[in-house]
Amino acid sequence: MPVDEDSSEYRWSDVSADQLRREIAEALEVFPRRVVDLDGRKAAAVLIAVADHHGEQGIWLTERSSSLRAHAGQFALPGGKLDPGEDAQTAALRELHEELGIAAPRSAILGLLDDYPTRSGYVMTPVVAWLQDSPLPTPNPAEVAVVHWIPLSDLDVDPHFITLPGADHEAIQLPLLGSFLHAPTAAILHQFREVALRHRPTRVAHIDQPRFAWE
Repeated sequence: MPVDEDSSEYRWSDVSADQLRREIAEALEVFPRRVVDLDGRKAAAVLIAVADHHGEQGIWLTERSSSLRAHAGQFALPGGKLDPGEDAQTAALRELHEELGIAAPRSAILGLLDDYPTRSGYVMTPVVAWLQDSPLPTPNPAEVAVVHWIPLSDLDVDPHFITLPGADHEAIQLPLLGSFLHAPTAAILHQFREVALRHRPTRVAHIDQPRFAWE
């Protein structure tokens, strides 16, 4: 693995796309992911879909439609609650197709990150996939208002951690798109950066969410 001689830190940006895919898969395979019991909550899945766009790897991030009953207008990864009989991987790929019109096989999945319990009553399982030769998204306007392409270099940033009034744990602000992303999306993307891109085992389930993200 390429290492910065000054910091002895792994540099994902120095590897080819094929090697990056292998190393993300390997990092997720050895990561001791934590599973959270539902305990009355609903199971959900989100997809971090790594794809090539003009020769650069990145992910698709959506802005939810203003017509949705819950979390309208918020930044989100493709995802939603599991249908009966589904596992997280199946649900995440289904949501990718329903929201962005992109069909991907189960073999595209590289691994899973930690479950993240939300204040809105879900346990979200983040699924990481590699979309080889993926078409451009054709968003479903009933669910998605805007689709943003986020290069991995933009995700490889240090977040800000803040204390919310009355909260027991810190919250996260991830600088993206000229503003800040918040948990749960920001927490999940931060763990993806730490585990998959930087090979640093990092937990985020304790990170709190601002009120607007779950009410």
